[in-house]
Amino acid sequence: MVYYSMLVSALSQGLLYAPMALGVFVTFRILKTPDLTVDGSFVFGMTACAAVTIAGHPVLALFAGAAAGALAGLCTALLQTKLRIEPILAGILVAAGLYTVNYTVLGGQSNVYLQYQTVNSAGATVNEASPTIYKDFSALFSGGNSIFLDTNAQVLLLTLAITAVLTAALAVFFFTRPGMAIRATGDNEEMVRSSSINADLTRTGGVMLANALVALSGALLCQQQRYADLNCGNSMLVMGLASVVIGRVLFGDRGIVGGLASAVGGSLLYRVVIQAAYKVDMPSYGVKLLSTLIVVCALAVPLLRRRRAAGQRGGSRV
Repeated sequence: MVYYSMLVSALSQGLLYAPMALGVFVTFRILKTPDLTVDGSFVFGMTACAAVTIAGHPVLALFAGAAAGALAGLCTALLQTKLRIEPILAGILVAAGLYTVNYTVLGGQSNVYLQYQTVNSAGATVNEASPTIYKDFSALFSGGNSIFLDTNAQVLLLTLAITAVLTAALAVFFFTRPGMAIRATGDNEEMVRSSSINADLTRTGGVMLANALVALSGALLCQQQRYADLNCGNSMLVMGLASVVIGRVLFGDRGIVGGLASAVGGSLLYRVVIQAAYKVDMPSYGVKLLSTLIVVCALAVPLLRRRRAAGQRGGSRV
């Protein structure tokens, strides 16, 4: 039962971060552009979601979070395409500026809980928990016997449905004309320009889409943990890269659909590994080092495979 709870918790967390992994996949694998806006846009989606959720609109809050990320992506893309700033520097600049924006959205606080003030029957002012999509979903299972009465199982089920729909929608989008233009821009931007396609526009659309996905992940996490924090964006880029790289190593290059699915699978496996690390009494401050080691090991696997294959070919010739 302990391992079941650990596995369900790890998978639910992996699905919460899956949209962020999809966003990193779009920039690093499709556009082939390093985008360091991730840490800032993740928190921007979280803070925007918190503001709208506290206002009493949990579903709208997810769209607000995604829109906030798209706006952050637009700023990064404009720096790249209009001012010709290097992509890495553009992402750093936007992420740094977003810290002030996020701090302002949270009302000058470093964290905000999803609650609002109301007056109870005794006339006293009390804090009431704001409705979230997970709270509304859990109400469907109240008053009965079900395996989904566990909170983590409920989060897993709802987030799985959201992630599945999102992944399917992206798979369809990248076979439409705008989606194929984004893919072509990443493959050969000069060819796209020679075909009279506005490469700056397609690149902007791709970066906006990627950061909208990242921010949506932050919005989902905000509603699941019921608070927004400025420090939640730390190491998000490393986590997203780890998910994408792990998925690529395990499943290989299988086209756009396979790549999207592998990014989600990598996110799930990454969280399982992290959860297992916590079970062996790893201190919380060691998780960043573990994340870095996971990425390094995953990146080293293709090289080791090539060397092993080359060695086998050399041995066969002898």
